[in-house]
Parts: sequence; C-alpha cells; structure tokens
Amino acid sequence: MRWTIRTLDLPVQLRAGLYDGPVTETLPPVGIDLFDVERLQLTEVPEPPLSPSDQAARDRVWDKAVQANPTLFDGPVVACSGLEWAGPRTVRLSWVRVTYRHYALRRVPGATALPSLFVNILQTTDNGRVLAARMSPSTAAPGRWQLPGGSVEPPRNGEVLDGPGLAGQAAREMVEELGICAGPEALRLWAVTRGENSSVGLTYLAPALPESAVRAAFAAAAAAERAQGREPELDDIALVRSPGELVSLTGPHADYLEPIVRRYSAGR
Repeated sequence: MRWTIRTLDLPVQLRAGLYDGPVTETLPPVGIDLFDVERLQLTEVPEPPLSPSDQAARDRVWDKAVQANPTLFDGPVVACSGLEWAGPRTVRLSWVRVTYRHYALRRVPGATALPSLFVNILQTTDNGRVLAARMSPSTAAPGRWQLPGGSVEPPRNGEVLDGPGLAGQAAREMVEELGICAGPEALRLWAVTRGENSSVGLTYLAPALPESAVRAAFAAAAAAERAQGREPELDDIALVRSPGELVSLTGPHADYLEPIVRRYSAGR
C-alpha cells in the first residue's frame, strides 16, 4: 500500500510500497519517507560479513573520528537490516547488533553500512506546540535541531527487543534529555521515518504538557548534568507551532524534523 497524504499537505511521501493492497496517487520522492505505523514486528538477524579490507578501512576511519572527537564511544547499538510492510499500519523490522564503529563504513568507498535505528519523542504542549531540541557541541551532530531521542540499544540478559522495549528506551531518553518522566505505556508509536543514509526513526507521541512544565523540566535536567561536570546532550530547546517557525532555528536540522512538525500541526 503506497501512501501520499495530500490532506496534511506534507512535502514528503508517506510510502508503504511493500504491502500488497490498494494504491493511491503518489508524489515523487523528495528525500525522506514518513510511514503511518501503529505496530511493529521485530526480528533479529546476523550482521552481514565484512571483508578484511573493509574492516581495516572502517577501523581507520573510526580511529580518526575519535581523535577528532574523543567523546565518541564505540558502544553497542542496533542497526536496521530490513523494513517491510506486514499489514495495514504494521511494519516488520529486521535488526542487527553492531557498535557505533559500524557506521564508519559510510565513509569507506565501496562498502555498505546498515541503516541506523533510533527512537525519538514528539513532546507536545497543551497549547499545540512541538518541542525541538539542539544538540550540544560535543555530540556527533553539534548544533543540529531535532527531536529528543537516541540510538536504539540491543537488549541485554536474554531479553528481547519488542514494541514495549522500544517504548521504554524512548521513555528513558525523555528522562535523560528532557527531565520528563512518562512511562512506556503512555507513549504511542506515531510514525516511522526513513531519511539520510536510509536511517530509520521510530517517533513516539508523548502526552501533552503545559509549556511552563516542559521548560522547567529541561532546565532542571540540564542543570543537574552540569552540576555533575557533564555537558548535557541537548543545550537548548524551542517550542514551535508550525513548520514555518523552524526557519528561525539557526543551524542544521534533522531531515525528519520539518515533516514531523508539519504532519502534527496539520492534524491538530
């Protein structure tokens, strides 16, 4: 089922081209896909083998990146090896255990890196605004405006990666980055995006809060990090009502940010 949401006036395709169902009129792709998804099916698969030369080139690129930014950490993360439709608003996602080093393959000529997989949070206010956050200078994307969130981590101690587990990771990101506590059961899978490097984002809608409460929680969380001698991962937030207000946010923007804000503001 291939979707184009004209009623929301989105500048992106909402595509579901791998489900065998009715087809609607479509628009040419413009760089990012936004999928209307409510349910996930997850399957772990092995990491594709790498040639010795690609491994060596990957390690050289990673080591050079760490020299430039010593805060980079080669921790365990989840990559996406496949995304397909299993039914209406249901996506089957195949995932692989890797470490951050894997994505250095993007800079190795002839090599192929798996797409990254991340969760993010659509935190709204009770007066209809959406929270956008700016990454701190020490992060891998300094100065970038995006939704709060982070890379998906693999399960531990025999646990499985499933829908509740992903919602739990999104809830943890909310606490760490925004200082806002919301249980996983309060978060609703709202959209799936696929953008630069085919990276896949799982966007969870959080309960709306008063604007003053959002600002106070973020300020307290940032102050607590600085009190521990750490730079917060996010150094600023903005609450926007429409895509047009994103223009005033100086610096790079995550590719999914404008389509997500546009869809939310049009659907209110």
